Amino acid sequence: MSYFEIGEYFPPVEHEERIHRYRENKKLFKGNHWDIFRQYDNSLTHEQKNMLYVSVNFPSLIAKKSADFLFGEDASYSAGKGDQSPEQERMDSWAETNSMSIVNYESALSNAYRGDAFYKLRYGQEHGGGMPAEFDPYRVIIEQQNAEYVFPETQRGNGNKIVAYHIAVPYKADPASETWNLDLETHTAGQIEYRTLEMTPLQYNLDGDITSFKIKNEITNEHYIETTNVPMPLVVHVPNYATDDSWEGIDDITELRPVLDEINNRMSQIASILDKHSDPAIAVPTGSLQEDADGNPVFRVGMDKVFETMGKDDVVPQYITWDGQLTNAFTELDRLVSYLLTVAEIPEVAIGKDGGGTSGSSGLAIKWRMNSLLAKVNRKRQYYNKGLKQVFMIAQLLEKAVGKDDYELFTPLINFQDGLPRDEMEMAQIASTRTGGEKTMSQKKAIMYLNSMSEEQAEAELERIREEEEANQGQFVDASIFNTEPDPLEDEEETEEE
Repeated sequence: MSYFEIGEYFPPVEHEERIHRYRENKKLFKGNHWDIFRQYDNSLTHEQKNMLYVSVNFPSLIAKKSADFLFGEDASYSAGKGDQSPEQERMDSWAETNSMSIVNYESALSNAYRGDAFYKLRYGQEHGGGMPAEFDPYRVIIEQQNAEYVFPETQRGNGNKIVAYHIAVPYKADPASETWNLDLETHTAGQIEYRTLEMTPLQYNLDGDITSFKIKNEITNEHYIETTNVPMPLVVHVPNYATDDSWEGIDDITELRPVLDEINNRMSQIASILDKHSDPAIAVPTGSLQEDADGNPVFRVGMDKVFETMGKDDVVPQYITWDGQLTNAFTELDRLVSYLLTVAEIPEVAIGKDGGGTSGSSGLAIKWRMNSLLAKVNRKRQYYNKGLKQVFMIAQLLEKAVGKDDYELFTPLINFQDGLPRDEMEMAQIASTRTGGEKTMSQKKAIMYLNSMSEEQAEAELERIREEEEANQGQFVDASIFNTEPDPLEDEEETEEE
């Protein structure tokens, strides 16, 4: 094993930059921008250090937009065997019991600012035996694994081929001392190796968090190997997007950091100018202020923000203000935001900026205007499609390994939504054109779709509609009885009498 040997450092040196990037981008995502940019404090002037720092949380917007379009709507999972088949029942069970809609959304959200996401699978109880089996049954468990604790090991000569996943979680062994332990799981094909190591802290950051440890010893009685009988590791890596020479994913935030810093700088400078304008000094003619015993005007410019000018006829009382080129500052800020959104592949229509509303636009028109964002989401979708297929394949192999063989192995199909609002009128027109005006939906299906009802509820609603129609039919009187033809015999009798 090349990692986590006695005398080595944790995290491994080749992974330090990646872990550091994860933590900084997470702070940016949460809006703690000053915690990141204050590392350049030594290069700031005295005036800049005393300036109020203003930031706008664009990283959160960028990450959430991608996640919303990718998994904001539930993906559907198909075994390709029919709705009532045992294979489809297993797929539905895995998706439901593991809350895959939430797991996938959180994965896509963190993937946007980290660049890497990991799924971890196991067969057992969710609470590890803390609850009775009837309340917490043994099953396939699919969960997120924090990317900060995962250290992949690649094949020699191929940096894009992962052969082992090391999951290392540090924790403080003794609150009274500086002794730390490291729980280590090494996932390889067919087995998991468990180890526990002892460490001591080496380096700290500005927040007082430990950034580096040194491995001192191994607790040998906690070293054991578990056989999985699955011919692949039980960890699946999904990059945000990647290149062909490295397993590491590329996040959506790092390349934007210079523009983000400049936007925050512009906002801070504008705020500083406006603060100065809110409490300006005033110039008044000579003799306007109260004088002391020596005939000198009584005022303190720094505190009173008022001073006299020479000559009573030379000036009228007025506030001293400075233009500050605010128009140019706001113009530059708008351009910076535009550059940011362009590089982030987020069209302005997606955030409703600058008249980017969609009122009166068809679904196709909105889709074309969202083209850059949809292309970005589609790029991410390809990686998640591959990763989720692998996740559900491992789930099948785990169940086969424990004797659940009441179904055949299958290749799952993942159906993603595009995240765009549906234009029902446009869809109905397209369907009508394609079918030559024929019906494309039954009455029961229409009720289920429009009212979000189940099949049984829709059936009951149809029955009520039929009963109302029958009741209404009995209330109408045939209007034709008022339009009867006159009897010719009665007309003849009336004529004779006359």
